[in-house]
Amino acid sequence: MKDSPGTHEAWAAALRAHGRRVTKQRLAVLAAVEHHPHSPAEAVLAAAREDLPELTAQSVYVVLGDLTELQMLRRFEPPHSPALYETRVGDNHHHAICIGCGRVEDVECAVGHAPCLTPHWDESATPMTIQIADVMYQGICQDCQRTQTLPSLSKQAK
Repeated sequence: MKDSPGTHEAWAAALRAHGRRVTKQRLAVLAAVEHHPHSPAEAVLAAAREDLPELTAQSVYVVLGDLTELQMLRRFEPPHSPALYETRVGDNHHHAICIGCGRVEDVECAVGHAPCLTPHWDESATPMTIQIADVMYQGICQDCQRTQTLPSLSKQAK
């Protein structure tokens, strides 16, 4: 799992800008998440161990937490799923999740540049400055639609 020198240098510069040391553990986690977006921590660990076999689970959890806090990674939590991580940050995009197989796809904002960050407040609300709006679409992907047997059709066939 090799990254381009430009990507590696950009990550190193971002880590230094945040006052963090550039470590092989941080770079391995960033590379793993970059190559396997929308992955849970366990999958990040498995992918990062391809380059860094001695990496521990605890190290990965610490690095994921730190990089999320620095906003170099984005963490989101689909229903009935562990938290997932991605390197696409800062654009307030959304996600579509297949309830059949769990596949996750990035979805651009449907009505323009982050309008979901400007909510309509009712009169009794105390408005706040919204920084992130997490919209999650749930549905059935085309692959699952092709292979899924609908319960109502099964009952009719009997």
